[in-house]
Amino acid sequence: MTAGPVPILAEGLTKTYGGFTAVDGIDLEVRRGEAFGVLGANGAGKSSTMRMIACVSPVTAGSLRILGRDSATDGAAIRARLGVLPQDDTIDGELTVRENLLIYGRYFGLSWKVLRERSARLLEFARLEDKAGDAVATLSGGMRRRLTIARALINEPEIVLLDEPTTGLDPQARHLLWERLHRLKQDGVTLLLTTHYMDEAEQLCDRLVVMDAGRIVASGTPAELIAHHTSREVLELKFAADERQVMIDKCRGLAERMEELPYRLLLYTDDGEETLAAVNARGVRPQTALIRRSTLEDVFLTLTGRSLVD
Repeated sequence: MTAGPVPILAEGLTKTYGGFTAVDGIDLEVRRGEAFGVLGANGAGKSSTMRMIACVSPVTAGSLRILGRDSATDGAAIRARLGVLPQDDTIDGELTVRENLLIYGRYFGLSWKVLRERSARLLEFARLEDKAGDAVATLSGGMRRRLTIARALINEPEIVLLDEPTTGLDPQARHLLWERLHRLKQDGVTLLLTTHYMDEAEQLCDRLVVMDAGRIVASGTPAELIAHHTSREVLELKFAADERQVMIDKCRGLAERMEELPYRLLLYTDDGEETLAAVNARGVRPQTALIRRSTLEDVFLTLTGRSLVD
């Protein structure tokens, strides 16, 4: 893909609904051909941000340029160069798999000749070529999701927006979808995605931001965020209910940070084996002890908390 303007450039991007500020002056720069993640709990401002970038919701304040165009004045032209994968599949159940691609492509003014060629290629890309004449109702959830991605690519977009791309899919379907998205990146397509799956963000995202209460609270590569916001390893201990508090009190001061959960104690440390030895030296005998590397989920929970947000 040829060089050109920055795919997504936002400065002071703000969205308000009445007196409520959903997105509070954020800056974003998404580079060509990268997968960029926007993470956050419910109500953090992810969806409002995605809707502004998709040019279906006006910007309240700040500037937003997509592919070098102003979202405020060039919405239609921008949308023609975007592919959008919504959180819920919206494919037409009364059409066949191939017909979903053909009919959707007509909205972009593509000729039947072009559509037949692209739909054949996209069905192969989505591994649905043997389902082309089947009714959508016969597809599994993973197949429907792959069809939705194929449909989002019918206009050969330069940017694809993915809202929770693998929600509800089984592990096999998720991994196949990840492999398809990696192929898009290799072809130079820019991906912007939201996800609740931290392992998915680590797998797919070159860079990402974490949003909380409408603001960006952290940004960087997955490795940078883990290195900056949490320890190298986590020691997870589980105790019997009748001795839990006594054992927790004995563990205090043994790690950089300690987090008490209803059924577990998390010790954040750079050396899990050393910390476990120190735990045992204090006479602490947990029911189970697990040493694992820190993950993006630890970063996310550190930054946004564990309380549910509705």
